[in-house]
Amino acid sequence: MDPMQPTRIRLLVGVALITAAVGWGVVQVVDAWLGRIVPVPWLAAAALWLLAGAVAWWAVTSRPRLQRRPGTKPMPPLVAARTAALGMAGSRIGALVMGFYAGIAIGMISSIGTPTGIQTFWAATLASVGSLGLVAASLWLEHLCRIPLGPSDGPPTGRG
Repeated sequence: MDPMQPTRIRLLVGVALITAAVGWGVVQVVDAWLGRIVPVPWLAAAALWLLAGAVAWWAVTSRPRLQRRPGTKPMPPLVAARTAALGMAGSRIGALVMGFYAGIAIGMISSIGTPTGIQTFWAATLASVGSLGLVAASLWLEHLCRIPLGPSDGPPTGRG
């Protein structure tokens, strides 16, 4: 897989599904072996929402500079490349975390009748939704960093 290719939704869905199965499995193993509920702190959800907001803020403030709008200072190429890398990393890590917390939330459905079960269910659900926000903001940021190809530009053919 070429690291400079745009992130594919198929990759993110695959990562989320695999880690959802892992999260669900963790709930089952902890319950069977220890007889306990997997703790999910509210700060996990808050941190993911804050991270999603930060990436979205970076996308909003970087957009005019990346599009070279009049009256804005163009973004240096190295900063633009790092911004694209941030977008790629954020979408992939967001999908991984989203799947894991979604798996925990799904695994907690059977324990939703207890106070700890309902708290863990909602904390994991909010963390998963915050991660989805991170994925969306990161994909948008990555999209903003794409360089449009001109009519004569195209993929390299390997012939010099």
